[in-house]
Amino acid sequence: MSIKSDKWIRKMAQEHGMIEPFEPGQIRYVDGGKVISYGTSSYGYDVRCASEFKIFTNVHTTNVVDPKNFDETSFVSIDEPYCIIPPNSFALARTVEYFRIPPDVLTICLGKSTYARCGIIVNVTPLEPEWEGHVTLEFSNTTPLPAKIYANEGVAQMLFYQGDEQCEVTYKQRGGKYMGQTGVTPPRA
Repeated sequence: MSIKSDKWIRKMAQEHGMIEPFEPGQIRYVDGGKVISYGTSSYGYDVRCASEFKIFTNVHTTNVVDPKNFDETSFVSIDEPYCIIPPNSFALARTVEYFRIPPDVLTICLGKSTYARCGIIVNVTPLEPEWEGHVTLEFSNTTPLPAKIYANEGVAQMLFYQGDEQCEVTYKQRGGKYMGQTGVTPPRA
């Protein structure tokens, strides 16, 4: 398995629609203002967070979070240019970018250091071969203070690993439950 470079990422995005919309360079300024960087980096792609957020709350729920029977009233939905995550809490968002992962590629997501240094952890499970959709992002605020996430700015980096051989069964072939997701997607049983 080998990690793929910026040249490979540009080719796959431009010729095969792997990432849409796609930014071939690293963007640090928009309309003269500084932003948390996004776009193609040396060995990855920095994704942006869309303005659609689901903030975890215990206002309308039972006493337990059950991944097999998740109560969607556990979230308050907002569509804003930023999201304030309460102390020691959690929010879901999604990428601006839509991904189409090739059949011989595994994609790993890591949080950006700008957020990690503020106690904000970004978690995303691997994007498996032939998965496609908007990536649901999980943000944990580990601090005792409210934390701010900016929409349309960089939040995490995707790393692409190409296998030495193709897997026997891809995510698409096994009918994965998050295939083709759009919007912020809560847990599905």
